[in-house]
Amino acid sequence: MNNIPLFFAPVFQERIWGGSRLREQFGYDIPSERTGECWAISAHPNGQTTIVNGPFQGKTLGELWENHPELFGYFPSDRFPLLTKILDANADLSVQVHPNDEYALTYEHGELGKTECWYIIDCKEGAELIYGHHAKTKEELRQMMEEGHWHDLLRKVRIRPGDFFYVPSGTVHALCEGTLVLETQQSSDTTYRMYDYDRVDENGNKRELHLDKALDVITVPHVDVYYEPHVVQTSGAKITTFVQNEYFTVQKWDIEREWIVEQTDRFLLVSVIHGEGELQTAQETYPLKKGDHFLIPYSFDRFIVQGQLQCIVSSPTWRK
Repeated sequence: MNNIPLFFAPVFQERIWGGSRLREQFGYDIPSERTGECWAISAHPNGQTTIVNGPFQGKTLGELWENHPELFGYFPSDRFPLLTKILDANADLSVQVHPNDEYALTYEHGELGKTECWYIIDCKEGAELIYGHHAKTKEELRQMMEEGHWHDLLRKVRIRPGDFFYVPSGTVHALCEGTLVLETQQSSDTTYRMYDYDRVDENGNKRELHLDKALDVITVPHVDVYYEPHVVQTSGAKITTFVQNEYFTVQKWDIEREWIVEQTDRFLLVSVIHGEGELQTAQETYPLKKGDHFLIPYSFDRFIVQGQLQCIVSSPTWRK
């Protein structure tokens, strides 16, 4: 059973800033016109994805993690380590920051910290995102937050489709209006909201802020963390490695014709973001299209991806 790819049914999350592009661009059956998040591959309790094929059909990823550790190479973690999302920022997201593992373990009931990264699938012309801040000290940061000097505090970056951003825990950040992003992150749902543009929900209530915890975990001064992409061109594909660190490896596979994959990781999380094609194993052929998400289990020695398609692929880092 280790040589069968596991395809998933996404879980959708409605958000005050969400929209309808998950339906328009991926054909998903979303619950409303304010659908902000597609949890594409997830074993987090707040949104578990379900397998839709093979002998494990109907099982959640969390159930497989608990009952079939062999599928994941007996990965040394008490929970599935990663979470893949697609985010539709139809409006600005709140300005936020995430804790690291140590802080989350202490203050968030054993939750993981949240280091993440973004691949910009699409964005409107002239789109921006918030990445970092201009405060030089914690005291200056606190004062600017308390006095509401958000325009002077927050650092904005112009973006375009195909950009990649690494967002380690402690980084002030926010996606802005008109952005569609694939996010790879630690399996965590802990966010400290700093500023929400004084928005109210349908009941007239503002969302909760977490200023004290945010001040505890923000990196001051801000530090840009940049990884130089590593590109390998083969006869049938271009493979771009964006980041490889203590949490995950994230790549983009630009499949042009056919690429033979020799599996060397514990397991792979794959999201098709453009095009169509097929995945061939020794036993079966599986059609692939934009919006598909699947997992390649451990001991899946070799497979072929062919067609014209683009995938974002991640794998967790073995941490003792």
